[in-house]
Amino acid sequence: MTGVCGCCGALRPRYKRLVDNIFPEDPEDGLVKANMEKLTFYALSAPEKLDRIGAYLSERLSRDVARHRYGYVCIAMEALDQLLMACHCQSINLFVESFLKMVRKLLESDKPSLQILGTNSFVKFANIEEDTPSYHRSYDFFVSRFSEMCHSSYEDPDIRTKIRMAGIKGLQGVVRKTVNDELQANIWDPQHMDKIVPSLLFNLQSGERTESRSPSPLQASEKEKESPVDLTERCFRELLGRAAYGNIKNAVTPVLMHLDNHSLWEGKTFAVRCFKIIMYSIQSQHSHLVIQQLLGHLDANSKNSATVRAGIVEVLLEAAAIAASGSVGPTVLEVFNTLLRQLRLSVDYELTGSYDGSTNIGTKIIKAHEERQLQEAVIRTIGSFANTLPTYQRSEVMLFIMGKIPVPGVHPALPSTGSGPEGTRMIQIMLLKSLVQVTAGFQTTNMLTALPSSFIEPLLSFSLTEDPEVRLLVLQILLSLIDRHDNTPKFSNISIISDISVLKLKVDKCSRQDNLFMKKHGQQLYRHIYLGCKEESSGRQHYETLFALLGLLSVELANEEVVVDLIRLALALQDLALSTDEAMPVFNRCAVHALAAAYLNLICQLTTVPAFCQHIHEVIEVRQKESPYLLPEDVFIDNPKLPSSLEKVEGDVLFLQSKITEVLGGSGYNTERLATPYIPQYTDEDRLSKRKSIGETISLQVEVESRNSPEKEERTPAEEITFETLKNAIVDSVGMEEQERERRRQVVEKFQKAPFEEIAAHCGARATLLQSKLNQIFEITIRPPPSPSGTISSGYGQSQSRSVPIYEMKFPDLCVY
Repeated sequence: MTGVCGCCGALRPRYKRLVDNIFPEDPEDGLVKANMEKLTFYALSAPEKLDRIGAYLSERLSRDVARHRYGYVCIAMEALDQLLMACHCQSINLFVESFLKMVRKLLESDKPSLQILGTNSFVKFANIEEDTPSYHRSYDFFVSRFSEMCHSSYEDPDIRTKIRMAGIKGLQGVVRKTVNDELQANIWDPQHMDKIVPSLLFNLQSGERTESRSPSPLQASEKEKESPVDLTERCFRELLGRAAYGNIKNAVTPVLMHLDNHSLWEGKTFAVRCFKIIMYSIQSQHSHLVIQQLLGHLDANSKNSATVRAGIVEVLLEAAAIAASGSVGPTVLEVFNTLLRQLRLSVDYELTGSYDGSTNIGTKIIKAHEERQLQEAVIRTIGSFANTLPTYQRSEVMLFIMGKIPVPGVHPALPSTGSGPEGTRMIQIMLLKSLVQVTAGFQTTNMLTALPSSFIEPLLSFSLTEDPEVRLLVLQILLSLIDRHDNTPKFSNISIISDISVLKLKVDKCSRQDNLFMKKHGQQLYRHIYLGCKEESSGRQHYETLFALLGLLSVELANEEVVVDLIRLALALQDLALSTDEAMPVFNRCAVHALAAAYLNLICQLTTVPAFCQHIHEVIEVRQKESPYLLPEDVFIDNPKLPSSLEKVEGDVLFLQSKITEVLGGSGYNTERLATPYIPQYTDEDRLSKRKSIGETISLQVEVESRNSPEKEERTPAEEITFETLKNAIVDSVGMEEQERERRRQVVEKFQKAPFEEIAAHCGARATLLQSKLNQIFEITIRPPPSPSGTISSGYGQSQSRSVPIYEMKFPDLCVY
C-alpha cells in the first residue's frame, strides 16, 4: 500500500508538489524558504502555470480557514505575497483573481487577525504596478468591506483601533489601485464616494474625541506611530489630491452630507478642519468649485437653524482665506449675491420670527441673538472674499452691493418680506457694514475710475438720513476709500497737537487723477461734512470720524485749492456753531467748535505758514484759559463739563477769516477765494432735518424728476427759490409724498387687476395720441414752403400744391435782376 501511495504522489502535477513542499509539518516553523525559492523559480520559468498555482493555493487556504488552521493560512498568504512581488508577466491577471478571492475569504472572516492579514496583503498588492491592464476586475466588495471595517465597534479598544486602521489602509489601497487606471471601476462614482468619504470622516471625528482626553506623555509616545487620525488625514489628502476637475463635486458632496447628518455644522470646529484639509489638498485651480458647492449648500439650508447656517458661513470664511485669489472663480458677483441674499433672509427671520414657507415652522424657534451672530459671520465672510480680489473686481463688488441697498419706491424688485420699515433699515445697515468690510484696505492709484459717480453719489446721499448709525457707517466707508497710506489710526482721537510730526503722517504729492477726483466730487464731500456736523443726532463718534475724514482729505487728496476750501469749510463750521437760527444742542455746538479748532491746528501745521500757525495757536491758548469747553480735550470725553448755553462766544476765542486770509495771502494763496465764506450748495435731496429714512431722501429726487418731465404740455415759469419756498417745501413734503405713493399704488394695482381689454385699450389710446402728435410734427416740418403760384383745391376739399413751371411763376420785382 505504501508503494501505491508513493506512486500516486509521484504522479501529481509538479506545481502541486512544489506548493505542498512550502508548508512545514509544524506551522509555527513558518514558510520553508528553500522550497519557496523553488516554487518562485518554477513560476517564473513557466508563467502559464501561475494561474494554476494561484488556484491551488486558494483551495488550500479555503480548506485551512474552514478547519481553523490559521498558521497554514498565514503561510499561504505569505507565499502569495512573494509570488505577486516576483511575477510581472501577462498571465498575472489570472493569478490576481485567485489572490483577490483569497483576500476576500479572509476579509469575510469573523476573526480580526484574519481581516488584518487580508488587508495587509491587499495593500501590498495595491502598491504593485501591473504591466497589463485588467478589463473585468471589480473592487466593489473591497470598498464596502473596508468601509465597514472603518466603522468597527469591536469590544476591545486596541483591536477596534487596529481593525479601523486596517480599513483605512484598505481604502487607501483601493484608491491607489483604481484612481489612475481608466479601465478599472471609477472610484469617483457617488456609489463609492458615499462609502469612502464618510468612513474617513468618521475616523477623523472619533480621533478628535480620543485626543481631547489628553493621554499621558508615555501613552502618547507609544501610540504616536499608530494614530488613526494621522493615517486617516493622510489617506483623505491623498484621495483629494488625485481628484480631477470633474471629480471635485463627487468628493465634496459626501462631506456636506456627513456634516448635515451628524449635526456637525453647529460645532464649526470639525467642519472647518475638514474643509481646511480639502482646500489644502486639492489643486489650487479647483478651489472655486468647492466654494461654489458650499454656497449652493448654504442656499439649500436657508430655512435651517441660524447655527447651522453660521457654521457653513464660517467654513466659507476659512475656505476663502486659504484659496486666496482663485477662490471666487469666474462667478464673482454670484458669490456676493448668495451671501447678500442670506443676509437679507436672516434679517427677515429675526424680525418676523418665522421661516416663510417652511413645512416645520412649529418645531423651530428663531433666536434673535443667533441670527445676529449669523449676520456678523456673513459680513466677515463678504470681507474675506473681497480681500482676495484685485482692485477692479472689488470696485465692481462695491457697486453691486450699493445697488442692493433697499430704497422703497426706487427698488421695485425689493421682496415684500413683511418686516416693514425696521426690516428695510436693518438691511440697509447690514449692507453698509458689508461695504465697510469690502472697502477695508482698498488701494487704488486712480480714484476717479475706481470710485465712479454711480457709487460715490448714492453713498453720500445715504449720509443725509437721520439714522446716526447709517451716517457713521457711510463715514467709515469714506475713510477706507480715501486712506491709501494707513493714516486713519493717526486721526482716531481729536486733540490739539502742538507738533504733528509725532503722528508720522505719510504724505504724498497729489497726483493728476486725485486733482480730477477732487474737482468732480470735492464740493459734495465738503457739503456732506458740513451737513453731518449739523445733525442733532451726531455723537462723539461721528465728530471723531468727521475729523479723521478732514485729516485724510488734507494728507491724501489736497492741493492748494483743496486746502483753501477745507479752511473755508472749517470757518463755516465755526459760523454754524455760532448761528442762532439752527436749533442745535449745546453739546453739538461745543463739538463743532472743538472740531474746527482741532482741524485748523492740523492744517496750519501742514501748510507750514508761520503767521497762520501763530494765529491758530493764539486762539487755542485763549480758549484754554477762558473757554476750555470749545476744545476737543474737554468736549470729547465721557462726562464733558459744558455750559448750559453758548450765547456769548466772541472776541479772541474765535478764528478770524479776515486774519487767516491776510496771512495766507502773503504766502501765495488765493485771497479772493479765502475771503469768500463757504456756503453749502443745497440740492433737491437736501430737504433737511425731516428725513426719516433713505427711502424718503431718494423719493424726493424721483418727485423732482417727475415734475420736470417733458410730458407736461404747460410749463410753469421758473420760481424764485427763497427761504420761505424751502420752508413750505419741507412742511408739504410729507403730504406730497403720500399722494405720489398712492398714485404709484393705483397704477400698479390697475395693471395687476384690470382686465386685459381695458389695459390694451388704455395703451392703444396712448399710442393713438402719440401718433397724432407725430403727424402734426411731420406736417409742420415736411410741408413745402408757400409757392408764388398758389395752391389748388383737390376733390376731397384738401388743399394740394399745384406744380407750376418756374417760367410761369410771378416773382416780386425786387427778386428779379
